[in-house]
Amino acid sequence: QVQLVESGGGLVQAGGSLRLSCVASGSTFSINVMGWYRQAPGKQRELVATISRGGRTNYADSVKGRFTISRDNKNTVYLQMNSLKSDDTAVYYCNAQNIQNIFTTTDYWGQGTQVTVSS
Repeated sequence: QVQLVESGGGLVQAGGSLRLSCVASGSTFSINVMGWYRQAPGKQRELVATISRGGRTNYADSVKGRFTISRDNKNTVYLQMNSLKSDDTAVYYCNAQNIQNIFTTTDYWGQGTQVTVSS
């Protein structure tokens, strides 16, 4: 089992910045990929960014050039969010994946942290 705890959300004006953090604990050796997803009111949860154990990153087109995902060697993943827009307002969820084989992936989720961007 993996436990994820997020922090760093809040209220910011459009054009501002925030940094989200997510600390993983438990069976962290099993994690292959960590990432951030978000869910706005009335919308489906969507991928924001992911980073593999080897450091390969992937971003949603809507955040490329504005958000940066990184991870340290202490099981923490960060999301630096710059040039924030009102469309970025959502609950942000940390995700960790254990990819056991091509057929089996286990997902772990944090409790979510609210990001609100005022225009």
